[in-house]
Amino acid sequence: MNEPFKFKQFEIKQDRCAMKIGTDGVLLGAWTDVHNNPVSILDIGAGTGVIALMLAQRSTAEVIDAIEIDSDAYEQCVDNFEMSPWGDRLYCYHSGLDEFVDEIEDVYELIVCNPPFYIENVTSGNLQRDRARQNEFLPFDELLKGVSSLLAENGIFATIIPYKGKDDFIGMAVALGLYPKRCLNVKGNSAADFKRTLLEFTKLEQTYDVSELIIETERHCYTSDYKNLTKNFYLKM
Repeated sequence: MNEPFKFKQFEIKQDRCAMKIGTDGVLLGAWTDVHNNPVSILDIGAGTGVIALMLAQRSTAEVIDAIEIDSDAYEQCVDNFEMSPWGDRLYCYHSGLDEFVDEIEDVYELIVCNPPFYIENVTSGNLQRDRARQNEFLPFDELLKGVSSLLAENGIFATIIPYKGKDDFIGMAVALGLYPKRCLNVKGNSAADFKRTLLEFTKLEQTYDVSELIIETERHCYTSDYKNLTKNFYLKM
């Protein structure tokens, strides 16, 4: 059975998407700052559309655009948008980032991306899954160049990447005039190493805030910090 993944205010069909609903996307959708009340939002590599939908729930943005290069994921994202309570504010383009940058004249006050970041030399034999997972299909330098073109002067860019790659990523961003504003380092439990980093950038150079998040105290027992971050979305939080 390909049952939809049910959140508190919307559902996600994901049977046609290579990358299913996961902690990374939900973390990014819940953590991204919307206090500046963005009018326009862009989700790069939308997949199922979950991050864009979370931001639709959290914000009053009039325009929430998404781009997705994979045709099956694109069609499913469109369906998920149309099924949601915010279908009139959500629009998905069937496009890669380079093509989108060349064609679009708008800029966005908030850009989010849960990028493919696995560095794998061996193909899985499934192009759709490889494209969704592997960094070669959207290298970080290309992502950051696209963001620097599409981000409004007062805008925010938020993303999630492997913890071990954060210093190189920040260096690439700064070279393009994107400066870190917030950093959240994430580990599965208190004994584990940091696994992910959520990063927020603006075009203003500043001292940035660094914090930590632990997801579980033990298997399937979630910390209060994680519950507070995701409680407006997960049914059982």
